[in-house]
Amino acid sequence: MITDRYAVKLTHSMDTSDPEYWALDSVLTKEEAKFMLSFGKIRKPYRVEELAKKNNITVEHAKELIDHLCWIGVVEMNRENPEKEKQYNVPIFVPGSAEFMMMNDRLTDEHPHLASFFNLMTQVPLEGMTENIPLGGAGVGMHVIPVEKAIETESRSVSVEHISHWLNKYDKYAVGICTCRKQQTMRGEGSGEIGGEFCISVGDMAEFMVDRECSRYITYEEALEILDRSEKHGFVHQITNVDGSDKIVAICNCAPGVCNALRTSQLYNTPNLSRSAYRAHVDREKCVACGKCVEVCPVGAAKLGQKLCRKDGSEVSYPLSELPDAVKWGPEKWNPDYRDTAKINCYDSGTAPCKTNCPAHLAVQGYVKMASEGRYMEALRLIKQDNPFPAVCGAICNRRCEDACTRGSVDQPIAIDEIKKFIAARELEADQRFIPVCEKDDGGMWGPKYKMAVIGAGPAGMTAAYYLRTRGYDVTVFEKDERPGGMLMNGVPNFRLEKDVLEAEIEVLRTMGVEFRCGVEVGKDVTIPELREQGYKAFYLSIGLQGGRKAGVPGEDAEGVESGVAFLKRVASGMSADGAEAAVKLPGDVVVVGGGNVAVDVARTAARCTSGRVTMLCLESAEEMPAARDEVEDAESEGIVVKNGWGPKEVLTENGRVTGIVFKRCTQVKDAEGRFQPQYDENDTIAVPCSTVLQAIGQSAEWGALLEGTKVELGRGATVVHDPVTFQTGEPDIFVGGDIGHGARFAIDAIADGKKGAESMHRFVHPGQSLTIGRDRREFIQLDKENIALPDYDRTARQAPGHKAGDPKGTFHDLRLPLTEEQIRAEANRCLGCGATTVDLNRCIGCGLCTTRCEFDAIHLTRDLPEASNMIACDNKIGPVAKYAAKRQIKILLNKK
Repeated sequence: MITDRYAVKLTHSMDTSDPEYWALDSVLTKEEAKFMLSFGKIRKPYRVEELAKKNNITVEHAKELIDHLCWIGVVEMNRENPEKEKQYNVPIFVPGSAEFMMMNDRLTDEHPHLASFFNLMTQVPLEGMTENIPLGGAGVGMHVIPVEKAIETESRSVSVEHISHWLNKYDKYAVGICTCRKQQTMRGEGSGEIGGEFCISVGDMAEFMVDRECSRYITYEEALEILDRSEKHGFVHQITNVDGSDKIVAICNCAPGVCNALRTSQLYNTPNLSRSAYRAHVDREKCVACGKCVEVCPVGAAKLGQKLCRKDGSEVSYPLSELPDAVKWGPEKWNPDYRDTAKINCYDSGTAPCKTNCPAHLAVQGYVKMASEGRYMEALRLIKQDNPFPAVCGAICNRRCEDACTRGSVDQPIAIDEIKKFIAARELEADQRFIPVCEKDDGGMWGPKYKMAVIGAGPAGMTAAYYLRTRGYDVTVFEKDERPGGMLMNGVPNFRLEKDVLEAEIEVLRTMGVEFRCGVEVGKDVTIPELREQGYKAFYLSIGLQGGRKAGVPGEDAEGVESGVAFLKRVASGMSADGAEAAVKLPGDVVVVGGGNVAVDVARTAARCTSGRVTMLCLESAEEMPAARDEVEDAESEGIVVKNGWGPKEVLTENGRVTGIVFKRCTQVKDAEGRFQPQYDENDTIAVPCSTVLQAIGQSAEWGALLEGTKVELGRGATVVHDPVTFQTGEPDIFVGGDIGHGARFAIDAIADGKKGAESMHRFVHPGQSLTIGRDRREFIQLDKENIALPDYDRTARQAPGHKAGDPKGTFHDLRLPLTEEQIRAEANRCLGCGATTVDLNRCIGCGLCTTRCEFDAIHLTRDLPEASNMIACDNKIGPVAKYAAKRQIKILLNKK
């Protein structure tokens, strides 16, 4: 009687192994099952008195049975009669009794298999049927309702497509938990969208849910607030679609990775099941490939591509998903990986190189475009969606975005970092800083039951703290030094990164509510097991590589030999109050060993601490040096001599103190496979007299007792062994990021790690969440720069920043000036606008979330599919389904011919 599977219903073929049987058998007594039979096969409501008479029992006993059946969720109440009296009916399973049962925590605690039942009832009844569902859904399940702001100016819209229509139709509202989120959590397949109050019941359903103690009444204004917050967090509005065109019972705010309705339509690759009458279209001229619409698209219809044509003048075309309209459909056409394919960000043919090559994949084209329009605060907000330290990166980033910039194939790349630096200058003014909203998905904060610990206040750790806080967590950052910042504070010299810039961006975290505990060494002052006892649920290790490496040559233990890292820390700790002068002084000439950016920082710092000469020697040739070319040029402009192709052989000493260092000719740095394997000519040597040798040939881990009592494993270079996607270590509640996870890289790499680590920690602390299902891995492909036709473009030369007057070697202050506002606009207009979003119209469900993320008016909804607004009662679905199926079969036959 109750099954939604028509084949089973008509053939009476159900047995005890079917989910409808075992689910109801576990929650109903025989008396209750017999009582429910009195409702009959047609969904018809009855008053208590009618049911008492049909079952030959007292009204009191009938009321007792009904109350319990309503509590279970297999009977539903409404007041759809002239007297507005309570009456009862047996609903379908989905949306209906399976969901009602899932709302009842006591029931699901006793019968956890109900989660599997709910999941099965969204799919099993539709197998072999989904391809025959016409637009409008034919009374099956749910119907997507667009974001109202996205269709306000659409003259052809109809009332059923507006959330306001449904809210205004009813006078009672209640909010309760999302059963889909709960179900997937119980099944261990959550995708990070944690349960909470998301589902709004309306009218009689609101009363029914409150009576069952599964919901609470809310006001109209509270309902609007829930809907608005859901849009901000990327949830899809859907209404129930089983009662025809004049009635709904709920408005859901659906999480794409767990929503049964969206999951089912995506699994079977049949969007007709739930799509709205709208589809998204991109204005390519306005689109700047920021990718924010792509990130929020619940079904993967929006992806990044390229705007520029190929050399032959043709536009790159993008495939449309196949639909079952005119082809045979079966399991081979389904999409079992729908949750992961919905998170593929770009097409194989690629998109803008700047976004692709940035480790944090910033919306470069987006903030450059905003800068050209003078929208600086909006640009800052856009940047901080992916990078909470734009001012820091504006000062020290190694600019991989610029290295890849398509404009660089024409003349010179866009000065992306200078533009970011100008935008981020607002962080220096407390009243202009962007402070993000911090809340969990349904509002409020998680509180002390979900405390997060970050160990190490470098760029990776502080980034993790930033994004965890935006998701509503209490976050404590433990730092063994007396001030946060890690190597940004204690290693990068002031002339590259003024500390007031760093402190301003750290202050944003404090304003957000992140707690810093400095001067606390975890493993010594407090242990990880002790922090667990204090209630911390997950840990992020980001202590960086604090030690220096030795070359392994004779004499390197002599007085006057020091690691470059230790030297930089010593200088940073002894700076004058104004940050212009260092207390550390070096006697005589200095030799710096190494060819990376740290070595350049060491050499330039040494030049400010000695009156002698500074010489820098490294294995690599000038072309192979890992240091940025402009950094090397700055060093040379300050009188530092750079000698390439030399490796240390021996430190010369006298009475235990350095007097010089001998180098041998390096004939090869890497082998044929690109592995580091230097070869030397031992007979070709030079001796360089000096009083100080600073070794900047690599960094090492300094663990102390931090890992005692944990199962964290160390690998090459004493870095942490971890999962490359989730950053989880051998200890499930410990995650890792930054240099201590993969070796020495750059601040932007650590920032990218921090955001990924925060996502994993968020999922980990909530039972039932997968660390990988539906995860946006943010993988991008660069377009083919060798096969593009350049449009007419602004031929302005690259803008160069000025410098303050003064001798660079005479101060530790940064003498670089930012670009002027006029220069910023000129430089931003040089951008070729390589990338653009493209929408797969066959996959789009018309939710409108993409429009809420676009800051460029580049994506809009159009009412392409008016028939999708047709809502019919589920009891009447056979006719529309049969009619559509017949038309579809004719098309299939014609296609075969």
